Amino acid sequence: MCGIYGLAGTKPLDVSEVMRRRDLLSHRGPDDAGSWTSGDGRVALAHRRLSIIDVSPAGHQPMLGNGGRHVIIFNGEIYNYRALRSELEKIGCVFSSHSDTEVILAAYRQWGMQCIERMNGMFAFALYDAGGAESGPALFLARDRAGEKPLYFRLAEGCFEFASELKAIGTSPRISAQAVNHYLALGYLPGDLCLLDGVRKLPPAHAARLDLTRFTLNTWRYWRLPAYSPDTGAGVDALADQAQALLQDSVALRLQSDVPLGVLLSGGLDSSLVVAAATQASRSPVKTFTIAIPGSPLDESAHAATVARHFSTDHHRLELDQSSLAVIDDFAPLVDEPLADSSLLPAYVVSRLTRRHVTVALGGDGGDELFGGYRDYAHALADQARLGWVPGHLFRAAAALATQLPAGVRGRNRIASLKGGPFQQIVWGSPYFDVTLRRRILCDEYAAQLGVAIDAPEEGLLALFSVGAGPMDRMTRTHFGSILPDDFLTKVDRASMAHGLEMRSPFLDHRLIEFCFAKVPEQWKVSGGETRRLQKHLARRMLPAALDLNRKQGFSIPVDEWLRAEVPGRLAERFDQLPDFIDRDEVQALIGGLHAGRTNGARLYALLMLAIACRNLKGRR
Repeated sequence: MCGIYGLAGTKPLDVSEVMRRRDLLSHRGPDDAGSWTSGDGRVALAHRRLSIIDVSPAGHQPMLGNGGRHVIIFNGEIYNYRALRSELEKIGCVFSSHSDTEVILAAYRQWGMQCIERMNGMFAFALYDAGGAESGPALFLARDRAGEKPLYFRLAEGCFEFASELKAIGTSPRISAQAVNHYLALGYLPGDLCLLDGVRKLPPAHAARLDLTRFTLNTWRYWRLPAYSPDTGAGVDALADQAQALLQDSVALRLQSDVPLGVLLSGGLDSSLVVAAATQASRSPVKTFTIAIPGSPLDESAHAATVARHFSTDHHRLELDQSSLAVIDDFAPLVDEPLADSSLLPAYVVSRLTRRHVTVALGGDGGDELFGGYRDYAHALADQARLGWVPGHLFRAAAALATQLPAGVRGRNRIASLKGGPFQQIVWGSPYFDVTLRRRILCDEYAAQLGVAIDAPEEGLLALFSVGAGPMDRMTRTHFGSILPDDFLTKVDRASMAHGLEMRSPFLDHRLIEFCFAKVPEQWKVSGGETRRLQKHLARRMLPAALDLNRKQGFSIPVDEWLRAEVPGRLAERFDQLPDFIDRDEVQALIGGLHAGRTNGARLYALLMLAIACRNLKGRR
């Protein structure tokens, strides 16, 4: 796991500035640093290394291949690199290191840009090709299928720049109006949107090629979720057999490491199954790590301890103060793009604890999307059974009335979420700012400029929702294409890399993803109010009988209580750096509502992270 930075231009570059920007990512790669510049001085690649596979100098990056024609900087892991290496050796490739980076270079030389379709891993990389008789010089960039590793870029005025994090991109601090509208709605920035004007993200499962002669960029999608074609003839045991085999192989691949490794254990179903599979594949006790919040109903540490005892893991527990915002202040300097998911904070703390003991950790991300784990799914099915007879115009009318209530009033969001009917609750049921609240929090002139485009965040989710064979298939595909890469995986990357910790997600092996979306019937995901039906069947084989399989928690914090515990005047000061187009009176109203007992914590936390991001970006320019 590493930090990458690159710059290409129509004129020779300032190499010292390239290295300065590279070192803004030093937290991602504390072990080594390197840079490379093309002979004409127009392309520079820079790298900060976290040494995981082949920790020797042979794994140093930027790495050259094919006699210097190809140069790569790579962030991530290719888990099937040994199989690819063996295949390449059989056709004559010779290797000088044991790193997966060199395997990418050889795969590109052999198969060209289609090489990414053979890779099982998490990655964001850029590969310079000096060109030859058939093609001119170019940069080839790619990002993994699920979106575990980030890649930001900017193309403007004869300059192409890219990096693992926004903080390294050199551009003006002008905040994107479109991006803020999406962030307030969703709590994250979806797809290729970025907080700063002129900067974009390469979406998951996408690749790009920059023609350095014409200076034009072409992007394309190289992988999609498979169509839903369930194996209706297979019984639950046969389905569980396939899921278990895929999970165990995925975990075994992700246990490959030349440095110490462990598992983040929340005590929930996903992380517990990863521990079970890791225990079977490991020759020594697995190290596990969890967060405790003493006295809070969100404390899951006892459940994690049950799993740890059952599998005789080397277990580590860290207590988190439930009444302090100090952890926000600790993390704040690293924020460059806001994320409203407050579980970022315990993820940050548990990553710090974990890094004291290991350099690589496995987690349970992706299980909910693959197996139907969110309560929203069961609620939607139950609501459809009870309310499916209600005409659509009545849902819309009730939702419109609910949105006129003050933010945080009990039941407001629940009714508002039914605007598009029971199955579209995941589109209209934002815990942050729905369209009506966005019109309140945004200054009138700004809201007027957005016009009908103020609905763009919800329309984007509806576009994802429209693809699918049935309600469960549509809901899980929507989450897989939105909140998973742009919230949960972004959170994991930011929290772990802040401490130079590599996180791996076995549930995001593309073979397991394809099996779950294509072959598992909807009724074996959610039915009769029960979620994760197939996964629970698997858990009964692999996990201790005493573990409650119906819990759904994960690493969480009591954000409302934390914010109420802050001195009111001090809390208000935390929002001083919000963009000018955020109405300060509405912010004060949200604070007042919070102290009056309304559930405004998630909204205020979202605004707090936006304020921190704006402050940091202004300070770095």
